[in-house]
Amino acid sequence: MHELHGYYLEDLEVGMTARYAKTVTEADVVLFAGVSGDDNPVHINAEYAEQTVFGQRIVHGMFSAALISAVLGTRMPGPGAIYVDQQLKFKAPVHIGDTVVATATVLEINEARRRVVLETVCTVRGRVVAAGVATNMVDRRPI
Repeated sequence: MHELHGYYLEDLEVGMTARYAKTVTEADVVLFAGVSGDDNPVHINAEYAEQTVFGQRIVHGMFSAALISAVLGTRMPGPGAIYVDQQLKFKAPVHIGDTVVATATVLEINEARRRVVLETVCTVRGRVVAAGVATNMVDRRPI
């Protein structure tokens, strides 16, 4: 891996794994609501959220998806890779103060199409909060 470029297609192998962890803060939730435009009160209004099935505010589901993007864009495959597809299921809520660990594991490499399929999982204290599969387009090593 080069410091300004992530893994090349030839560097990747099925089973390789990378992680990114982030403890979610109040500021993260407020800023994410502002950037995304998703100001659903379950995310930003404590009184409202107390009346929901969750009993308290929850972090945007797409915040976890953004952490997957962080793994793919900065760790593996890393800079230079293009995120082309993501299927994702949200399994459990994330709360302010939780540390979300996003993990990507190489499942399949299609050299002809320069595509890498990765399992993507976000956990909090070992519990899966989001899981899916992503596809990235990855550069070949320059000749």
